[in-house]
Amino acid sequence: MATSSSILSSLPPRFRSRPNTRRLLPLATAAAASQSSPPNDNQLVISRRRELIGAAVAIAATSVLPVARAADDPLAEWERVYLPIDPGVVLLDIAFVPDDPFHGFLLGTRQTILETKDGGSTWFPRSIASAEEEDFNYRFNSISFIGKEGWIIGKPAILLYTADAGENWQRIPLSAQLPGDMVYIKATGEKSAEMVTDQGAIYVTANGGYNWKAAVQETVSATLNRTVSSGISGASYYTGTFSSVNRSPEGNYVAVSSRGNFYMTWEPGQAFWQPHNRAVARRIQNMGWRADGGLWLLVRGGGLYLSKGTGITEDFEEVPVQSRGFGILDVGFRSSDEAWAAGGSGILLKTRNSGKSWTRDKAADSIAANLYSVKFINERQGFVLGNDGVLLKYQG
Repeated sequence: MATSSSILSSLPPRFRSRPNTRRLLPLATAAAASQSSPPNDNQLVISRRRELIGAAVAIAATSVLPVARAADDPLAEWERVYLPIDPGVVLLDIAFVPDDPFHGFLLGTRQTILETKDGGSTWFPRSIASAEEEDFNYRFNSISFIGKEGWIIGKPAILLYTADAGENWQRIPLSAQLPGDMVYIKATGEKSAEMVTDQGAIYVTANGGYNWKAAVQETVSATLNRTVSSGISGASYYTGTFSSVNRSPEGNYVAVSSRGNFYMTWEPGQAFWQPHNRAVARRIQNMGWRADGGLWLLVRGGGLYLSKGTGITEDFEEVPVQSRGFGILDVGFRSSDEAWAAGGSGILLKTRNSGKSWTRDKAADSIAANLYSVKFINERQGFVLGNDGVLLKYQG
């Protein structure tokens, strides 16, 4: 029974059996019997009992030991990266320098700017003097790079620009009459960028941000209140803002109203945002673009819909998902076929067929955070951003 003893010694005291004080056979008698004659039926029964007891102990040991290791099991295709920030910080955006995929920046609330030079495995705080001169607690909303040029926007209104891959950042002055808060920026070319506010203003620059030109003629509120008879549910006397704005690679935009009762789209060259009724009963949580140019739509309560065909449309169909009743907050496509969805209480869902069916990554259930954003830099580099400083890095 040496094997059973070694297993028992590795177990906590409460799992060890107490020694048996009753002997079924005196040791001397058992030894003599084994030397003089084959074992009788009683001895076979005793031997068999001992074997069964040893097997039971071994089974108990193997069933107990893995429980202690379960907490250390890594996520299947993601790993959590721990950050040097205070609890309560919500991560909002991430971007990498195209010429150096190891060099990137991570933004968040409470004036959070982090930098990495190893592809996102480790991060350190980045201090930008021009963003610390005033007594403001900035919320940095969006970052974008093209070549070595990069842009950061935040709230209260702040615009930062770099021409040397983030080694140095300069602050660009902004008009105090900017309608709404800046929520999104996209680097589009040399000294060129496109910026969007939560009131639907779209501005473009071609000289490093010193001059901006309006791409739409009026804010969303003005458009909707001017077209009260448009038939858009919830659009009359609209005074709200966008809760989310997403841009396609072609430069088309889809935005969701703050109340989630309708959505709007804009294509380059259009003078105004185009309003659309939601095609589902529940209010919209978020919308974005699929890899094939179609739209995905999330509703409050965990529903996921895909548009029929590509381009801008109001025709959607629901796709079953295992969200456990928690809201899905964002979708990010890794490739034309593979995408990930993230949401409340650590929900992570994966599709391998362009969104037609989804499976839940249960290993993420233990993450006590809401996962707000899925960002794939390329097919090998992806991140999920959440509250309380939660950052997941794609492992593949």
